[in-house]
Amino acid sequence: MSASAAHPADQPECPFPGSGGGLLPDELRAWLVLLSATGAVEQRLRSAVKETLDVSHDEFLILCLLAEQPRTGLRMTQVAGLLGRPKTRLTYQIACLQRAGLVTRRSVCGDKRGVEVALTDKARDLLRETSVRLAGTVRQALSDSMGSDQRAALCALVPGLETESADG
Repeated sequence: MSASAAHPADQPECPFPGSGGGLLPDELRAWLVLLSATGAVEQRLRSAVKETLDVSHDEFLILCLLAEQPRTGLRMTQVAGLLGRPKTRLTYQIACLQRAGLVTRRSVCGDKRGVEVALTDKARDLLRETSVRLAGTVRQALSDSMGSDQRAALCALVPGLETESADG
């Protein structure tokens, strides 16, 4: 476990006030809060995902995206676009996931260049077994990295965050 995960108090709380008082409009302040929270979550998830699933954080994002799709999967171009990743990097990550038996690749019917990726049953089972633990990692990272005003704003998006922060 990384030092930051072991000692969440060492991580600074999000420095952006809840509302008003600064130069930025609420929308930009909210965006900065989201960026800060995302960074805290990614930092914690990197080690948890590697330990739990033995994949990189970026590969985990691909698995999560595919988990929310029909079993037919998505085109590689869609995955790249949704994750904001270059297609060349994505091709490497998909190859790693395929070698691990977590995704399949197939040509799209009627499109010579189209490639579709989908989760395997192995990946679906693995995500079912580990997603609750990983969701807890996300909740805790959000709780630890934000002040009470920011947590209150995100409670509607992340059920249980308010309870988690009150207990922790």
